[in-house]
Amino acid sequence: MIGKGPVAYGLLSLVVNILVATALSSAAAGADPGQPGPVRLLALGDSLTAGFNLPQGAGFTVRLEAALKAEKLAIEVINAGISGDTTAGGLARLDWALAARPDGVILELGANDALRGLEPERVYNNLDQILTRLDRAGIPVLLAGMLAPPNLGADYGRAFAAVYRRLADRHRVVFYPFFLDGVAADPTLNQGDGLHPTERGVEVIVRKIQPFVKKLIEQVRSKHN
Repeated sequence: MIGKGPVAYGLLSLVVNILVATALSSAAAGADPGQPGPVRLLALGDSLTAGFNLPQGAGFTVRLEAALKAEKLAIEVINAGISGDTTAGGLARLDWALAARPDGVILELGANDALRGLEPERVYNNLDQILTRLDRAGIPVLLAGMLAPPNLGADYGRAFAAVYRRLADRHRVVFYPFFLDGVAADPTLNQGDGLHPTERGVEVIVRKIQPFVKKLIEQVRSKHN
C-alpha cells in the first residue's frame, strides 16, 4: 500500500536486500552439493511486504521465514517489497529483483492500484506479464490476491477481485485469495492509517498464508527432484 516514507528509502532497502541475497546465493552455489541449500522465496510486493512502519524484524518476510523455520523447514524469504509500488512498478523491476536467484516467488501486488481506482484490466495485464515471465523462467509462484476498498463500489470490487482468480486459473499457480484475510478493517490489527497491519496483524497474515507458502515450497522441491 502507499507508504509515507520516501520512495528512495524503499529502493535503497530493496537494493541492499537483493545484493545480500545474491551474495548468499553465490556462496551457496559453491557449497557441498550433497547438502542442499535452503529454498529461497522472493516476496515481490508493496508496503505490506516491505513492513511499512514496523520495527526491524517485525515485517512479513522476517516473520514468515521465522514461522517456517520453526517447522524445521530450510527456507529463506527475500524482502522485495517497496512501499507505494503498483503492479506496473513490480513489472518494471522484475528482472532486477530476480537477480536474487529465487527458487519461488510470493507475488503480492495490487493494493495501490485499487486505492488509486485503476482499471482492473490494467492490473490484470501487468500481473499477467509478471506471471508469464516467471513461468518462462521456471519459477513457481504463490499469487496473493487483494480486494478493493468498498468505497469504490460493488461493481469495481467484483471486477477487481476477479482479476486474481482469472490469473490463478490461467497460470495454475498457488492462490491465496486475500492477503489481508482476518486483518483488513480490524482496528486492533491495523496501524492508525487503517491500511497497514501492526505486528499482531502481521502474525495473523503469516499464520493464515503459511499453509499456502508450504504448498509453494512443495512445488519448488518437486521441480528440483
